[in-house]
Amino acid sequence: MKIGLSSNGNSLSDPFASNFGRCSFFIVYDSSAKNIATAYSNTAQNAAGGAGIQAAQSMLDNGVEAVIAPQMGPNAWNVLQGANIKVFSGIMGSIQENIDAFLAGELKEMSGAHGVGPGRGRGMGRGQGRGMGRGGGRGRGNYRG
Repeated sequence: MKIGLSSNGNSLSDPFASNFGRCSFFIVYDSSAKNIATAYSNTAQNAAGGAGIQAAQSMLDNGVEAVIAPQMGPNAWNVLQGANIKVFSGIMGSIQENIDAFLAGELKEMSGAHGVGPGRGRGMGRGQGRGMGRGGGRGRGNYRG
């Protein structure tokens, strides 16, 4: 089985990346051969938009059957789900630790996009109504209410 992982480097000892679409590298691990099938830079890392979709497509292009990621936005999620690829939440630690946890059945399968997307962010506004009031107030009607 080929397993795709988001990484901060290209080896098994490198740390697991905290964001799937914006990670530095992807590692595809072959569990039957017990080694890295491929490791490559994430070309979508600095994309203005669509990084998750491009990242998910790269997983499809590399024939993965499962993806391990700490969080995943709805666009990447939809691409992977459309291809029947299961997504598992990872643990903070190295790539090897995540592979070991996956193979031991210790990682939880995600049931939806996780960590990013609609309804999960924290708004920065405080609603303090600090408009500049530039309407000019030139209404000259004859209101007799």
